[in-house]
Amino acid sequence: MTQQELEKYLWGAATALRGTIDAGDYKQYIFPLLFFKRICDVYDEEFAQAMQDSDGDLEYAAFEENHRFQIPQGAHWNTVRETTLNVGMAIQDAMRAIEKANPDTLYGIFGDASWTNKDRLSDATLNNLIEHFSQYQLSLANVPDDKLGNAYEYLIKEFADDSGHTAAEFYTNRTVVKLMTMIMDPQPGESIYDPTCGSGGLLLNSALHLKEEGKEYRTLKLYGQEINLITSAIARMNMFMHGIEEFSIVRGDTLAQPAFLYQDELKKFNVILANPPYSIKAWDRKAFEKDPYGRNIWGTPPQGCADYAFQQHMQKSLDEHNGRSISLWPHGILFRDAEADMRRKMVELDLVECVIGLGPNLFYNSPMEACLLITRNNKAADRRGKILFINAVNEVRQEKTMSFLEQKHIDKIFEAYQTFKSQQNFAALVNIEEVLENKGNMAINLYVRTQKFADEIQQSFEEAYQHWEQKSQALQSSMNELFQILEN
Repeated sequence: MTQQELEKYLWGAATALRGTIDAGDYKQYIFPLLFFKRICDVYDEEFAQAMQDSDGDLEYAAFEENHRFQIPQGAHWNTVRETTLNVGMAIQDAMRAIEKANPDTLYGIFGDASWTNKDRLSDATLNNLIEHFSQYQLSLANVPDDKLGNAYEYLIKEFADDSGHTAAEFYTNRTVVKLMTMIMDPQPGESIYDPTCGSGGLLLNSALHLKEEGKEYRTLKLYGQEINLITSAIARMNMFMHGIEEFSIVRGDTLAQPAFLYQDELKKFNVILANPPYSIKAWDRKAFEKDPYGRNIWGTPPQGCADYAFQQHMQKSLDEHNGRSISLWPHGILFRDAEADMRRKMVELDLVECVIGLGPNLFYNSPMEACLLITRNNKAADRRGKILFINAVNEVRQEKTMSFLEQKHIDKIFEAYQTFKSQQNFAALVNIEEVLENKGNMAINLYVRTQKFADEIQQSFEEAYQHWEQKSQALQSSMNELFQILEN
């Protein structure tokens, strides 16, 4: 199959569900079925190869060592396909059996969808879905990891488009993800962490970034935590679909119970990339005041906005020598009064390396403008005591209700970051003393004057000058008339 044919085939499964369940629920059924089909087809492929290698030895072909994942007897796709009554129960039993047979890799990966609820999904609907997926073999020979991984990402994007307000919980604009990954520049062997990993796009792209550069990506250590069960399962499936097996993605609440610890302290990472949930109100502020992991290094955020709880969690999780982070936020984190003290302390410690203002509609189903906050422990000598502000609000392409960055936008922003110098109407390199004089306010328009702003100033000046000139001429005329009267 071509990439386009594969994507059309996978999206066809979603169209089979239209009218039966809400669009926002497609993902909890389609992704597990797709993964179920994939691992069964790969198992068959491995079995056939082992049979060929052993001259038809059935016992050898079934050895665990010959398979990435174990498929217990009675839990294969073909067995479920033969079922006509209580199909949901057959699917659920098969998935649970596979999870149990692969406890170290697949535990809980199929999520908790309600397969047995016939009011939502009848036997006929599930049979149609299974027959749709059965049209093609999803073996490695027929659909390599790269191709299936790209199609899986396509499905995630399509589901985000269909999911309404919930999309931001599991999907980050992939053009922004690319920019974030380029800026962080992960290297082979480094540890990468996303404390709110959604469907795993930021972690995945760290590996793909190295792969595209021809570097060893399999030595990356990928860690993620995600509070939503189905979303954390989608993230794990996303990794496997792309052929990445060395990762740890854990379901859980990062603020309440961080998953990655070392000697009773937060584990340290080389790179952190994140698009945290913004301005959440339902969090335990009181517990954070006495946080056992010491994450309230700059203070305790207000109850109505946990943004700086996440930002401090990231800072506390960074490697002290080369730790660096990039996080996608609404602009409010740069200037809100309630967080001024925490922001000022972050600036005083010379942790902020760069602030990038992005255009509107890059958050799903939200017109607000986004910004990237980049921090780094142990800045390069020529960057110490300085913050680069980049106003890229116009470097965006808007399409309907969603915006994205074109390659030219990504290149311009990335080059400005790398150059780390002031650019007229686009970037300003500012000493932290100036930012502290503004009480830690990092609103980008305080430091970068855009061309639009310059044009408005120029227009305002010209209008004021014309007004002054008109008044001056009127005064001159009036004075001349007065002098004539006095002379007469």
